[in-house]
Amino acid sequence: MEQKLQDKTQEALTECEVLVMKVIWESDDVMSIQEITSRINLRYGKDWKLQTVSTFLSRAVKKGYLEMKRRGRTFDYYPLVTEKEYGSREIVKCVENWGNGRMGNLIASFAETGKMSEEEKDHIRRMLDGMD
Repeated sequence: MEQKLQDKTQEALTECEVLVMKVIWESDDVMSIQEITSRINLRYGKDWKLQTVSTFLSRAVKKGYLEMKRRGRTFDYYPLVTEKEYGSREIVKCVENWGNGRMGNLIASFAETGKMSEEEKDHIRRMLDGMD
């Protein structure tokens, strides 16, 4: 059921829609709105009602990230885009927007924030060295 995120102009997910998608991506099974709502509230400490989650699900369906199928009196939700595909696209957007198109600029800005530990810096160095 999954398909590649091919339309680069596809509308981005809001922060709340991403939380809904993360719960769906983390599951190996299709889920109903009740299951999705329960998991979001538990995992993210939310107190969202079914109607709130239904709104976010409908938007994600409209944007092409999810498909919904009727099962009796309820609907099941299936991701059309993988978490990896979405994450990769978001990283590319970050590099374009905040790194002026260069990954090195983005990494340098992370380092300059002072929020990157020495362990994280060493890990990045090892990854970059391994790319040669």
